[in-house]
Amino acid sequence: MIIIKSIGYEDNVRSTPQEETFISFLLLRTGTKSSSCTTYNASLYQRCAFFLVFWEGKIGFVIILERNEVMEKLKTEKSKALFEETKMYLVDGVASSFHKAADEEYPICLEKGKGSKVYDVDGNEYIDYIGAFGPMILGFCPDAVNQAVIKQLDKGSHLSAVTVDLCNLSKKLTEIIPCAEKVSYQNSGTEANMHAFRLARAYTGKKKIIKFEGQYHGWSDEEKVSIDANFVSELGVREHPNRLFHSKGQRHETADDIIILPWNDLELLECVMQKYSSEIAAVITEPIMCDSGPILPKPGYLAGMRALSIRYNIVLIFDEVITGFRVALGGAQQYYNVTPDLAVFAKAIAAGYPFAAIAGKKEIMESGVQASGTFNANPIAVAASLATIETLEKGEIYKQFELLGNLLTKGIIELGQIYNITLFCHSVRSICMIVFGMSEPAEDFRDYIEKADSNGYKLFVKKAQEYGIRFTSKRGRIYLSSQHTEEDIMKTLEVIKLIFSEIKGDM
Repeated sequence: MIIIKSIGYEDNVRSTPQEETFISFLLLRTGTKSSSCTTYNASLYQRCAFFLVFWEGKIGFVIILERNEVMEKLKTEKSKALFEETKMYLVDGVASSFHKAADEEYPICLEKGKGSKVYDVDGNEYIDYIGAFGPMILGFCPDAVNQAVIKQLDKGSHLSAVTVDLCNLSKKLTEIIPCAEKVSYQNSGTEANMHAFRLARAYTGKKKIIKFEGQYHGWSDEEKVSIDANFVSELGVREHPNRLFHSKGQRHETADDIIILPWNDLELLECVMQKYSSEIAAVITEPIMCDSGPILPKPGYLAGMRALSIRYNIVLIFDEVITGFRVALGGAQQYYNVTPDLAVFAKAIAAGYPFAAIAGKKEIMESGVQASGTFNANPIAVAASLATIETLEKGEIYKQFELLGNLLTKGIIELGQIYNITLFCHSVRSICMIVFGMSEPAEDFRDYIEKADSNGYKLFVKKAQEYGIRFTSKRGRIYLSSQHTEEDIMKTLEVIKLIFSEIKGDM
């Protein structure tokens, strides 16, 4: 246990209990050796405070804080002007609906990224936890990937042919991904999941596919079903959920073979599988529900799903577009020790280059479905993927993810307790999650809709961006990269401390 005794202050100002609790937390988390002395420059502080720290009866170290300096909000007028100009030529002013939150007047327009930071057109620096929505597992402009891409550019940007690198990557993926006996390639998660659907149907001769509420597998007509809802009532009866559609022009009949179910409910899943086993080709799931919540699988849920799919001769597909490479090199299937029949990888697989892979059992992968596409296995993306894997295999990156994830999430939990803000915060390697309004993990999407404070999260994200920290706008998903540092985490916690002090009455 850490005990803090104040040594002295300028102006004889005493520390508050909240400050001492927070300082205690910081000391616990920094891992600084007990014999060292450190200075922590916190922009929330003005007058110098000196603390002598005792750890298990031994003197720890002295920490110096500067208290009550005003943290200024960033100015983003150039982002606003650029967005207004872009809207004149580009539909909605953005290339993807992900790039601007629905409640934003304008998005931050970026100029560059390096390491754990991004920089906008106004010259502001941000610690970035969006990670380009997942791909930037090695941070922005990682040297190893840049050099591999530059080397490939000298050989050709696209060849549409078998190459040595393609052979090496395919072999490597079958070595590191548990389910991968053979692989195939596409350019995005949407395409790869479409390919996986077709493989499952070809292999089983059946048509129906089970998909879970709140999970996103792509934007095609068949995939973009029941990915979101504002109220639980929209989802319908739990045992027979509604199919929800989310875009004009979406053909509803394409989802006739999609069965929607709540997640994390093995009993209901077995009832449906047993009843329709002769019609169900596959069940597709995110191993961790990263697109809503995020929501963790209940203990035994993934293993139970694996057992049921075997029992009823149904192909089990893991959508590892997000979890692939992020929770383990072999994906969530390696982390949870549950091997599916098929798995889809994208985003982090090439550290920022458009690339996707389908991996699975040999007999399913060779069931007669061809992988077509001009840009499949583009050599630049292949080179980037090989460099990404080589980098992730070196050193102790995943241990570092765990350290930083614990540092950040435990810090947020501590601050929530200090400011009496109800929240759930957790990390799984390089994926962290924060949900306001709940102190325990959501059981499924319905539980999340009913209990989570989504407006509180939007306010939190808005204020964080104003102070130079970027989080995903809607879902409480936080991406770490290998370039994030303890200093980044501490600065982030500074900002969160300020935000919580401002919004505690609104949460």
